[in-house]
Amino acid sequence: MYTYGNMYLINSYKFGGGAPPPIDPDAQAFLTAAAITDPTITSAIDTLVVQLKADSIWTKMKAIYPFVGGTAASHKFNLKDPQDTDAAFRLVFNGGWTHSANGALPNGTNGWANTYLVPLSILTESSKHLSFYLRSDNTPINVDPVDMGSFSSGGGKDFLLSKRTAQIGMLSNILVSNTQTEPRGLSLITRTGTTNKLFKGNNLVNVVSGTGISAPFNVYIGALNLAAPYGYTNNEFAFASIGDGLTDTEESNLYTAAQNFNTTLARQI
Repeated sequence: MYTYGNMYLINSYKFGGGAPPPIDPDAQAFLTAAAITDPTITSAIDTLVVQLKADSIWTKMKAIYPFVGGTAASHKFNLKDPQDTDAAFRLVFNGGWTHSANGALPNGTNGWANTYLVPLSILTESSKHLSFYLRSDNTPINVDPVDMGSFSSGGGKDFLLSKRTAQIGMLSNILVSNTQTEPRGLSLITRTGTTNKLFKGNNLVNVVSGTGISAPFNVYIGALNLAAPYGYTNNEFAFASIGDGLTDTEESNLYTAAQNFNTTLARQI
């Protein structure tokens, strides 16, 4: 019984059931790069990778940031390609951040992380998504906080933010918004064809269609890349992803995977 992780087999092994279960090789590559041996994190990462593969989401991902291990050195790695290079889209943290077992928390005044992923180069205009899982609802320090994205005043715009009054996203210059009072949990914007869909948790909250172009700057996390960091946020990240467009079913499955992942780590919302 290996589907959706190894918890059953791990428990069997602990009680004398034989050899330890195999770890998915992509999960193991990440754990090795991040120098993580903790069994709870190992199980959570393995289950996440196996679940994303079973749901045919893994191949759509360009970057997945699970923020595990409690340090900048472990939080920087991209689960999809855990190499310590710009080309592998590992994060470079700048300014003030607090790293813990709960995730990565920017300070809201100068903290941001560079993914080195340029939507115009890596994603297509008609198939892309951005997502993040926030753990906190801190009073904003910046007057205009943006959680994630890239924005060209004269070109493409791809960003996503979640705050107490609204959830706002833009892919290929098409704006989608939602009134809300709870910024925490999973926020996701996805584009397939000419249609942008905004999700909060497992709920589709708005749909807007139109044509445009992708952003030409690196995506930042913790702020918006407006040719320089802009709109620093001070909410804690427990998961983030960038990749191709997702169907409604795939979004639902990603929500379930992210929720299960953070529940295993006792940091779910």
